[in-house]
Amino acid sequence: MAGMVARRRLWIGVAVVGVLLAVAFWPTPVEVDVAPVTRGPLVVTVDEEGRTRVRERFVVAAPVTGRLLRIALEPGDRVRQGDTIARIQPEPPALLDARTRAEAQAAVESARAALGRARADEQRAAAALAQAERELARARRLAEAGVVPAQDLDLREAETRLARETASAAGFAVRAATADLRRADARLMPASGASGAAAVPVRAPADGVILRRLRESETLVPAGEPLVEIGDPADLEFVVDLLSTDAVRVQEGARAIIEQPGASATLEARVRRIEPGGFTKISALGVEEQRVNVILEPANGSAEEAALGDAYRVDVRIVLWEAADVLKVPTSALFRDGEAWAVYVVADGRARLTRVELGQQTGREAEVLSGLDQGARVIVHPADVVVGGTHVSPRNQGA
Repeated sequence: MAGMVARRRLWIGVAVVGVLLAVAFWPTPVEVDVAPVTRGPLVVTVDEEGRTRVRERFVVAAPVTGRLLRIALEPGDRVRQGDTIARIQPEPPALLDARTRAEAQAAVESARAALGRARADEQRAAAALAQAERELARARRLAEAGVVPAQDLDLREAETRLARETASAAGFAVRAATADLRRADARLMPASGASGAAAVPVRAPADGVILRRLRESETLVPAGEPLVEIGDPADLEFVVDLLSTDAVRVQEGARAIIEQPGASATLEARVRRIEPGGFTKISALGVEEQRVNVILEPANGSAEEAALGDAYRVDVRIVLWEAADVLKVPTSALFRDGEAWAVYVVADGRARLTRVELGQQTGREAEVLSGLDQGARVIVHPADVVVGGTHVSPRNQGA
């Protein structure tokens, strides 16, 4: 009897040890984050920073050289076409220094001598013309009397025409020398004061708002110097420079979403033009990039209502593809399995490796064409310890 009790206790002890060993070596489920496969809208965009730009910008320049009087208008002031926005006081010519004056005086003397020589040439040509005309008259009388042959008369007529042209050229030379003398004298004329001269008004070419005042203080400006910029901040467009590899995927008329950092309101826009020429831009990492300017215009509402102005920074999302109802999975659940994409599906507490066929993708979601059903739970950011058949335990049980 005692032996039977001992054997029973032994078997009970062996069973307890077996249970303890089984519990000790039973695999612990790996905690994972899961997300469901859902249906819904998917929008594929190309995102880039852009800036606003007034569509019609006018740069008003100085029409004459002179002293620009201080511009009273401030940026933001509204003007109408024809309003005076600035005044320029014409300035007298600069005074001549000793060297320049001596050169000018020498130029006057040279011009005066040239005029005297031209007048002497004119008188000599006039005398030659008179003599030629007398010779021609005598030859005509002798030819009528038959004393001289006809060819002598032709020779006298040619000599008279040549003398007449020479006299005409001498007259032109006198007029040119006279003009040169006047020009040389003008350089020595004393500068007349401009205090009594009327200021030249600079007028606005169109209705708008002063965007920038390029000259604030009173100063001398040459003709053509930019003074102010005028435009209508309510008539804005958006400029975004895309990588050329992204620009070829954008179509004119494509929808875009404009977001201003720090503001909750968004603005719908449309791609109006893709510029045909690109340019090279150095990135923040020092890499040369080929970029293309894409111009967008507001599609609904005014940019002014969205608290936007000229040269504001905005975030631009240009829609490349969109669908209202697709089966989609988080991209954080995807990984490469050979040449195909795959995910881990949680089924019966285990991770099941499942290959999927994908369509369009964004940075956060991907379109599932085959391989998954709606409602399936997939592991996001799977760790290296997770393989097919691994026991898993979702951290977010509600997912």
